[in-house]
Amino acid sequence: MTVNYPNGKKYKPKERENENTVKSKKNGSYSNRGMTLEEDLNETNEFYRERKIAVIHKKPTPVQIVQVDYPNRSAAVIKEAYFKLASTTDYNGVYKGKYIDFEAKETKNPISFPLKNFHPHQVQHMEEVMDQGGYCFVILRFTRFEQVYLLEAKHLLKYWKRMMGGGRKSITKAEIEQDGHYIPLGFQPRIDYIKIIDTLLEG
Repeated sequence: MTVNYPNGKKYKPKERENENTVKSKKNGSYSNRGMTLEEDLNETNEFYRERKIAVIHKKPTPVQIVQVDYPNRSAAVIKEAYFKLASTTDYNGVYKGKYIDFEAKETKNPISFPLKNFHPHQVQHMEEVMDQGGYCFVILRFTRFEQVYLLEAKHLLKYWKRMMGGGRKSITKAEIEQDGHYIPLGFQPRIDYIKIIDTLLEG
């Protein structure tokens, strides 16, 4: 099936490690599983939901189907589709009566996080959530180091406004280490961001 972005550019899915490669890492650290940030967060959210800690879900990606083949009466095959413009952020839900809303991004850049990874409508959405008393943040992963940070939206907005004012177009890793909160990778849950939220909400 061919899937395209709204500008017509073809979507190329990320390459995943094959089964043999993943198995060969079995004796290595748990962080080298070949999992994407999205997969790790989905596992984490399922862990929270099953244990009635929080209810957080990934929002479905809106897709417009433009071509469908019907090889027989009982089956339909999607041949071509387009991603619609992303709506707001990746995840939302509720924790202890508090509305939670966040975006998840990862980068191969070892020294900074490019702000081009975020879209203006996402930043606007974060501002609107904060104005309504919701708790909004981003989870950032530096893939080279397998390091994950939670950065509150108020800090992201600060760096976004710096860029819009003609400043640098990225957040340095040092700035993320200063303003963000490091989340050690674990087993269950994989990315325990709720523990960080507890600390921030109590502070």
